[in-house]
Amino acid sequence: MRLRVELVLEVDDADAVTKAALRRIADDAGMPADERTHAESAVTEDTAEALAYLVDPFDLVSEVPGIDLAQASWSSEPIDYDPDSPDWDLDEDDAAEDDEEDAVG
Repeated sequence: MRLRVELVLEVDDADAVTKAALRRIADDAGMPADERTHAESAVTEDTAEALAYLVDPFDLVSEVPGIDLAQASWSSEPIDYDPDSPDWDLDEDDAAEDDEEDAVG
């Protein structure tokens, strides 16, 4: 089963996000030195990378009974968000799923 989640976040303090990512990297004792250097550089240069480093899909589903996370992928990117723009309306798949839920429930 595939669960699709899309989040739009407003980052009020990019420095805090970067520092939190750097702390997580520092706390990862099992991370090889070359990987640590690369991760530190990536999260320092790009807040989106820092955010992606901090958000773990496993954390979203780890407490759900009866499932095992088989695979996860995620990314983070800066965007221009305008909540009034039609670009941010539900896409056709989302609208169809909402219609199905309304018919069932």
